[in-house]
Amino acid sequence: MNLIVGLGNPGREYANTWHNLGFLAIDKFKEINNFPEFKLSKKFNSLVSEGLVAGEKTILLKPQTLMNNSGKAVKAAIAFYKIKRGDVLIVHDDIDIRLGKIKTVENRGTAGHRGVESIVNELGTKNFKRIRIGIQPEKGKPKDVENFVLQKFSKKEGKVIEEVIRKSAEEIKTAIGKGTGRGI
Repeated sequence: MNLIVGLGNPGREYANTWHNLGFLAIDKFKEINNFPEFKLSKKFNSLVSEGLVAGEKTILLKPQTLMNNSGKAVKAAIAFYKIKRGDVLIVHDDIDIRLGKIKTVENRGTAGHRGVESIVNELGTKNFKRIRIGIQPEKGKPKDVENFVLQKFSKKEGKVIEEVIRKSAEEIKTAIGKGTGRGI
């Protein structure tokens, strides 16, 4: 069984912000793989969709906590479904990677990402897979990262994001099928 978690912040005010690319990637994966609509699970305080990928039960999870408390939802889902840490994949934005690029890693540090930090703290381990979706602008890492990640992206940036979200959805399938993917 696989648990694929897209990180983001719930609510309209956070739609189409940099910090919600994990949600967008999970939505695209759901669409491409014909998963059912998300339903709210009060047990995990998350939106959940269950389906099959290559004959294996796969749960998609979008925590409805704020980003910094994502670990609580992930921990609750892992306990309920009895999922091994190695079968968990976290999909999130990453300011240290250029916009348009993605990187798949396993058993790595958080690089200051508060959502990932919350998961590591709740699980007591960093031994899970992650797909890091780059959001760093061409001019480099912004000075005020916390404000930047909550900004909405422009229409021009949206075209780049659309393509990277599609690639991320493909990389999710690769990562759950064969271990870590290749990075794009």
